Amino acid sequence: MFNSSGVVMEPALRKDELLNAPVRHIDIKQLNIVPLIEQMGNTAFQARNLARAASIVDLMQQDKECAVIVTLAGSLISAGLKQVLIDMIDSSMIDAIVSTGANIVDQDFFEALGFHHYQGTPFIDDATLRELHIDRIYDTFIDEDDLRICDDTTAAIANSMKPGVYSSREFIVEMGRYIEANNHDRNSIVYKAYEKGVPIFCPAFSDCSAGFGLVHHQWNNPEKHVSIDSVKDFRELTRIKIENDKTGIFMIGGGVPKNFTQDIVVAAEVLGYDDVSMHTYAVQITVADERDGALSGSTLKEASSWGKVDTVYEQMVFAEATIALPLIAGYAYHKRNWEGRKSKNFNALLDRQQVNV
Repeated sequence: MFNSSGVVMEPALRKDELLNAPVRHIDIKQLNIVPLIEQMGNTAFQARNLARAASIVDLMQQDKECAVIVTLAGSLISAGLKQVLIDMIDSSMIDAIVSTGANIVDQDFFEALGFHHYQGTPFIDDATLRELHIDRIYDTFIDEDDLRICDDTTAAIANSMKPGVYSSREFIVEMGRYIEANNHDRNSIVYKAYEKGVPIFCPAFSDCSAGFGLVHHQWNNPEKHVSIDSVKDFRELTRIKIENDKTGIFMIGGGVPKNFTQDIVVAAEVLGYDDVSMHTYAVQITVADERDGALSGSTLKEASSWGKVDTVYEQMVFAEATIALPLIAGYAYHKRNWEGRKSKNFNALLDRQQVNV
C-alpha cells in the first residue's frame, strides 16, 4: 500500500520491531588514526583541509594557556558522537561547550535517563511513525513516549530549584546533579562536564525538550518560577574570555552556538577590555555554503573581518560531522598532547563571580 507521496505504508509494523537496534557511539580510543590523518595531509581537497584542522585542534592541546571552546549544532549525539565528546572532556581537551539544547537535553540527558536512539531509515511512512509515537531524525528513531519523560524530568528539576533567573549553564549543572543524585547513567556529556567543571551553554535553551519542561513549570508556577536568561549566558561566556584571553574554538556545525562563541571577543571589547585577543585557533566542520551569506557557512576568514577570529591558525572543513569529528578528535586524542593539561574548571570561576555579584 502507498500513500499520496508514493511512500510505502506499513501499518502492520510494531513499535518494538522499529526500536530494536540502538545507535552505538563511536569510541576514538580504540583506533590510532594518526598515520591516516598524516597521509591525508599530503593529498588534496577536504582530506588535506581535515588534516590541517586536526593539527590545529592538536595545537590547542599543546598550548596549555589556551581555553578550548567546542560548539555543537545539528543532531550529533543521536547520531553516535556522544562518546567522542565524553572522551575529550575526560581527557581535559575541552574547557567549555556551547550547544543547541537538543544535543544536550533531548539527546545526551535523554540517554543518561536510560533511553536510546535507534537505527532507522528515511524510507518509511512518517504517518505510520506518528501513529506509533516514533520521532525520526533522518535515519534515526526516538521513542516519543520516552522523550516526554525527559520533558517531565526537566520540569521536575525546575520545580526543585529556588525561583529566580538562571543562565542555561546553571540549569545544566542542576541536570548533572540530578544524574548523580538519582544514580542515572554517568557516561553522559552533561554529567562529565558537571564532574570536571566544564560549563555548558545553550543560548537557545527553550528550543529543545527543556523548553517543554520549563513552560510546564512556569505555567503551573506563574508567580514564582525558574527562568533562563540568555544574556546571562553571554555575560558568563564573555567572562571566560576576559579571564582566559587565549582561546581556541572547535565548531561542529554552525547556527547560534557558532555566532554566540565568536561574538564574545566583541562583547569583551564592548565591556572595555580593548586588549582582548581574537580567538587564536579556530576550526569549523560544516556542510553549509557561504555563497548565500548565511552564518553557518560563513568562513572563519570572514569572521576575522569582524575582529573575532585570527587567521594564522584557522581551517574550514566542508564535511559531514559524523565523518569529520571522529577523525579530527581521534587525531588530537592519539597525539596525546592533552596529557598534563589541567582542567580549567570554569564552572567554579563563574560560580564564585555569581556569589560576588
